[in-house]
Amino acid sequence: MATPYEELEVGDRTVRLTNPDKIYFPERGFTKRDVVHYFLSVGDGILGALRERPTTLERWPGGVFEGAKLSTRADNRGDAFYQKRIPKGAPEWVETARIAFPSGRFADEVCPTELAAVAWAANLGTLTFHPWPVRRAEVDNPDQIRIDLDPQPGTDFTHAAAVAPRLRELLHELGMEGWPKTSGGRGLHVYVPIQPRWPFTEVRRAVIALGRELERRMPDHVTMSWWKEERGVKVFVDYNQMARDRTIASAYSLRPNPRATVSAPLRWDELTEVRPDDFDLETMPKRFAEVGDLHAPVNDEAYDLTPLLEWADRDARDHDLGDLPYPPDYPKMPGEPMRVQPSRAKKA
Repeated sequence: MATPYEELEVGDRTVRLTNPDKIYFPERGFTKRDVVHYFLSVGDGILGALRERPTTLERWPGGVFEGAKLSTRADNRGDAFYQKRIPKGAPEWVETARIAFPSGRFADEVCPTELAAVAWAANLGTLTFHPWPVRRAEVDNPDQIRIDLDPQPGTDFTHAAAVAPRLRELLHELGMEGWPKTSGGRGLHVYVPIQPRWPFTEVRRAVIALGRELERRMPDHVTMSWWKEERGVKVFVDYNQMARDRTIASAYSLRPNPRATVSAPLRWDELTEVRPDDFDLETMPKRFAEVGDLHAPVNDEAYDLTPLLEWADRDARDHDLGDLPYPPDYPKMPGEPMRVQPSRAKKA
């Protein structure tokens, strides 16, 4: 007979684990208990990625079964869904942060301050945590640049890994350092901590300037085109990940795929040696015990964004390069070009 619940002592809290034997990853037999204990095993890392950050929960309460769909509906109906507001009945010690969406609406999102909040969320079926690039004290000013190297059809992780060292060279020219991690899928993320002095629009403009310079130096390998029909067989620098309310799976998050891969922090010298499938629910605890939290320095630095904004000004002045399109669900932004697919614009 399946155990109905267990109680876990996490710090000063008691967290109830319900239906611990429920299968969450059928292909490998991982249970809800395995998921919760995984997050506890990388506790310092996952909490370092989430602490004081408004966080959207990607919940898979039924597990990652074949045919399960991730819903983006506001009513949270579906096999899996994004929880942007703190669930009803949450313990009083689960803290929140109020954020504003591009629509102008507000929400009180979960804002983890202790590991028990992570365990509580995992018990609700949260596999992937999506923290905003802001802290609760400055919710309108990002304190991280998150650079998403997204391989397009015909490319894969190895191509993103080949682009990343050139990206690091650019960051060094700017007096910055970046910290890479796998996305848990085919892509690669690089985090750059910055001073929380600029709004989302300016930080996004800085990322566009960085991506454009990388594209100039690697034109056969990198693209900044928002339109898929123009990207080619290249790695896309997804600059819109720095638009307000766009988030990236946190370091140490599980990904909802049959293997239960993890978004894993890396050392720069590992990029050519590893593959995303090397890091999963089973292998990551041992690695974490051996190397610790490779992203811990992200919380210890804060670079000046001014040099990158000067690159953005240079592009506008010398190359007549302004803004790029926002995602389709955003309100029209000042200075934004038309959101019309190039092939359709030509027909019109």
